[in-house]
Amino acid sequence: MTNEPFFSAEALGAGVEAMNRLGPRLTGSAGHNAFIRQLKQTVTDLGLPVYTDPYFFDRWEETGKGLVLHGETNETVHVSSAFPYSGETPPEGVTAPLTLVTEKHVGFLGARDKIAVVNVDELDFLPSTLAFHIRRRYPETAGIPEKYNGPVATSFVNFPFLQSAKTAGCKAVICIWRKMSDAMVEGQYLPFILPYQGIPALWVNETDGARVLLAAAEGRTATLTLTAERYPSAPTESFYTILPGSDPTEAVLVNTHTDGTNCIEENGPVAMLALLRALKDKPLRRTHIFLFATGHFRLPSFRSVAGGGVQATSKWLAAHPDLWDGKNGHKKAVACVSVEHLGAKMFKDTENGYVQTGDVETELVYTGNETLDRVYYEALEGRTKVNTVTLRGHNLLHFGEGQPPFNVGIPEISLVTAPDCLTVVSPSHETEKFDADLMAEQTSTFYKILTALEGLSAEEIGPCEGYSMVLPDGQPILLSRARKIVRRTLKKIEAITEE
Repeated sequence: MTNEPFFSAEALGAGVEAMNRLGPRLTGSAGHNAFIRQLKQTVTDLGLPVYTDPYFFDRWEETGKGLVLHGETNETVHVSSAFPYSGETPPEGVTAPLTLVTEKHVGFLGARDKIAVVNVDELDFLPSTLAFHIRRRYPETAGIPEKYNGPVATSFVNFPFLQSAKTAGCKAVICIWRKMSDAMVEGQYLPFILPYQGIPALWVNETDGARVLLAAAEGRTATLTLTAERYPSAPTESFYTILPGSDPTEAVLVNTHTDGTNCIEENGPVAMLALLRALKDKPLRRTHIFLFATGHFRLPSFRSVAGGGVQATSKWLAAHPDLWDGKNGHKKAVACVSVEHLGAKMFKDTENGYVQTGDVETELVYTGNETLDRVYYEALEGRTKVNTVTLRGHNLLHFGEGQPPFNVGIPEISLVTAPDCLTVVSPSHETEKFDADLMAEQTSTFYKILTALEGLSAEEIGPCEGYSMVLPDGQPILLSRARKIVRRTLKKIEAITEE
């Protein structure tokens, strides 16, 4: 641990509390815009410049939701959450017969003018080795579940099927979480990676979903309400500040995103302010660029193939090649450090319910090459709370805002811990699942990483290794072919988004 006062649990915890007071910070919302203003003012108060990239996008915000089953008596059903950017109903809702759809695409053809009911079982058939290439772990008991699962993975893999429902003429869709506890799925803002769908949809937990399924089997009608405001050309912004170094040709990028759902997603900006305070008066070898990106929770509007695609940082990379690509006299980014999701305790579904099962949620850390992997593990020295697995980008998958730098060839160290509560909007802001002492240790680790990188030449840091890839028969793919696949996949993603 370092002795920097900026990394104390008290200071970081106070920063997270100030963020929580703004409420959920969904992209472009009042809380998000207020958080950005707060962050920018703090950076200005530190005597540092603020450079901003304004954006405008079509924003959707839920204002109310409800579900009533009709029969001899009306039954109000608890709604776990709204399906973001799905659609909206009139204030009185839409009333129609319920029908169960078991085939999530062609099955909607029989649900015209009805409210479709769809079971969404927890993802449990994809081995984690398809998504994760583990480099090392500490302690040896640290690991990743055998199957790629949880609400985020389940929602991402099971969608998009709402377009099928819309095309078939359904009035609305009820999605029922299954094989996950009611407590874990409550308030999940999922999925957040799709364009506006044009059909209202709600999430219901398994317990309440049983009532909906019974009503559908009995041929009953229901009234589904999802009211929302739509804001064409809503404003938001990314911003960055620069700490100059003695070498004008090289840079280190430190990034996170500012939009989020709770106290863990996303508290990276609070940690980055602490890092700025610690570094701003120290002599630096390289220019350090601190990027606070917007758009992580509205990815269809905030990604660019030219900047590595997929995540929101790609928009900034595409706009500012002079700060990272090393071409035509531009600065060359020799490393990237991505700061996300700090202080997460481990909560899991168990026989005793959705409860805390560990002091530290598995810290998923992408390391861009073997040298950076070593730098990361050396920076863990002195930690009392650690449960780390380091990863290499694998099979075109690399989660978090470290992915765009990785995709354009910048080697990175990226923390992207993924607790099941990550995308929950709740009155508590999920503070019961947050540990300020852990966040303090993790922030100190990032400081030690940045300090260690200052002592290494660009040649010693080395290039980004790129994705490891495996064909179905287990044979590796040549790196040159992997890069072509990445570029082709990113173009396809952007084309789908534009549609």
